[in-house]
Amino acid sequence: MKEKVGIGIIGTGFARRIQIPAFLACEGVSIASIASGTLKNAQDAAAEFGISHATDNWLETISHPGVDLVCITTPPYLHRSITLAAAAAGKHILCEKPMAMNTAEAGEMTAAVAEKPILALIDHELRFQPGRIMAYQMLRDGAIGRVRHSKAIFQAPHRGDPDLPWNWWSDASAGGGALGAIASHIIDSFLWFLGTDISSVFCQLHTHIKERRDASGEMRAVTSDDESNMLLRFADGELTADATGLVSISMTELPKYRNRMEFYGETGSIRIDELGQLFVARLGETDWTAIEVGLGHHVPGVPDTGFSRGFMEFAPKITNAIRRGEKRIEYAATFEDGLRTQRVLDAAVSSNASGCAVIL
Repeated sequence: MKEKVGIGIIGTGFARRIQIPAFLACEGVSIASIASGTLKNAQDAAAEFGISHATDNWLETISHPGVDLVCITTPPYLHRSITLAAAAAGKHILCEKPMAMNTAEAGEMTAAVAEKPILALIDHELRFQPGRIMAYQMLRDGAIGRVRHSKAIFQAPHRGDPDLPWNWWSDASAGGGALGAIASHIIDSFLWFLGTDISSVFCQLHTHIKERRDASGEMRAVTSDDESNMLLRFADGELTADATGLVSISMTELPKYRNRMEFYGETGSIRIDELGQLFVARLGETDWTAIEVGLGHHVPGVPDTGFSRGFMEFAPKITNAIRRGEKRIEYAATFEDGLRTQRVLDAAVSSNASGCAVIL
């Protein structure tokens, strides 16, 4: 059994706020290297967490002898090249969502990791909230019968501020936008919870804040979406019967953050809120009943949106799997799962362009 797990971080946004603190809370883990697009960002993060190696060249992090796991938390347009390099080096991989820029890239990445004896995962940490795991089991235990309809509502009003500066999130060519950032989580959740495929997608993307000021002070066009709405159909399966889905994502809607999933079945309904709070309503009841479930722990000092709670549960499972030489983790999203999600995201983009539903 491997005694110590060394982690290489590529990207200093989400990783700096969530991943590094969660990994450092695990036993027998060190952050061996950190890379960023600018050396200053890498050095600042290294100084904050006592990391000995900082660089603006992510290849150095991949090749670092102390790195066992490469965490890819860059903008999505870099995911393919970093994944291919990490796989070639035989390093374990945790890749942020959306997995890639398109299905072709995701397929290439999936094939590359399949050839290597490595742990390769997509960071859908919300799967690991205790409430979501309980809901997953309740669906399989027949708690609400076969599912007829699934609904996801996500609201994060901060991008409604027109003074928020332009960055890669505003740039569709870099993989920015609500569809990739948020719908990737929702689609993955639907596929995981229901154990079946999405058979058709109708999608409308929209940009409410059409310009933002960039670092030079110039106004620059926003090319990514800040609102994504989808109508879905699901293939029939053990848990689904002629099922439909609704997704509403807004990065501009007031007044507060909300991330909720609902499943409506033949004999009742299940609801999961942002922290993993779990509710059920049986046939004939007129309100939700809370189900007692632990919410885990969140990373101190960052907004408690539920994502850090999921990652705090996920991080020790990743490091323990590497320590034991395991290539799969129960409930974790694989690259194959990421490829399935990417196909749906691509269909959503095509639907928005054509104004028609896309059959998968």
